[in-house]
Amino acid sequence: MPSTVAVLRAEPATVHQAVGQAMEAARWQEAITPRADVALKVNLGWDVLLPGAVSAPWVVEGVIRTLRGRVGRIYLVESDQVVVNAEVALRKTGLDRVCREYGVEWVNMSRGCFVLVEDPSRLVLKRVQIPEILTRTELVTIPLMKTHNKTVITGAIKNQWGCLQTLRHNYHPVLNEALVDINTLVKPRFAVMDATIGLEGDGPKSGRPREVGLVLASRDIVALDAVAARIMGFDPAAIAHIQWCERYGLGTADLACIEVVGEQAEPLARPFVPARHNAVSWLEWVLRRSAVRRLAFETPLFRLFCWGARRYYDLWDLAIGRRLRAEVMAHSGYAPQWRGRVPAE
Repeated sequence: MPSTVAVLRAEPATVHQAVGQAMEAARWQEAITPRADVALKVNLGWDVLLPGAVSAPWVVEGVIRTLRGRVGRIYLVESDQVVVNAEVALRKTGLDRVCREYGVEWVNMSRGCFVLVEDPSRLVLKRVQIPEILTRTELVTIPLMKTHNKTVITGAIKNQWGCLQTLRHNYHPVLNEALVDINTLVKPRFAVMDATIGLEGDGPKSGRPREVGLVLASRDIVALDAVAARIMGFDPAAIAHIQWCERYGLGTADLACIEVVGEQAEPLARPFVPARHNAVSWLEWVLRRSAVRRLAFETPLFRLFCWGARRYYDLWDLAIGRRLRAEVMAHSGYAPQWRGRVPAE
């Protein structure tokens, strides 16, 4: 049986409905156990509001509306980064309001309990702590359609990077292997990609919002990312982590073996601008290959690098990000969701 990926138009007035239709078309009920508790892994990888860089309310609401009444408790989960406070991101995006409105419990996985998992058969995560919440829930991942300076795209596979502990950057040299391992460990059951507003250019933080107007859904995270990559104008066969995950049995990356329902998975007329290394990513890349690698990442000096990285992003937002944010808020039909409004029913 081919993997199915649903691709549906999601105009601002119909986001909730489009999410539900995409999930039904991708047969979400075959992936989630009836009445099971569910964890929704959103993307709060930046605690400054930049549409396309972080999860927005309407698609998350659409997932909750589709699930509620047919599953048990619903949790919204994400983790801190060394330069990102997920609690602040939750408020900036308005997802705290979503949690209150729908009775969804917010869990910052970085500040909760962890469970030690040991398995010598894993590629690199042979002895790793995973969030306890993920051991008693079924995981639905809600990624964004955006570019990434280390993985070309960040989608349904890469979204589980936030299921590792805060110092997960130490796995950057073995990123492909770590993504295979973490997705094998936490086993996402279903994926819904928010491609209403994506991010192109120097993602995952300092890119540019790109209105696309789509939602994608699938039980196969590899197939979903392969289709998303094609829509963005990238060749999934040339994206290493997608190919690694297919090789280790996590899904299908061959577009010829994927059934697309809804819209056609044709590349956009104007492909996404790929990501380059910004100053922070470039410096990390250099330091990890230098003789001072351990000094930079395994001593208190690391705190200084984190401070500098945060100042870089703050200055980027001051110089560029706030203008991009203002343009979206002034001209996009999706902007009202950040003002606490729901789309017209």
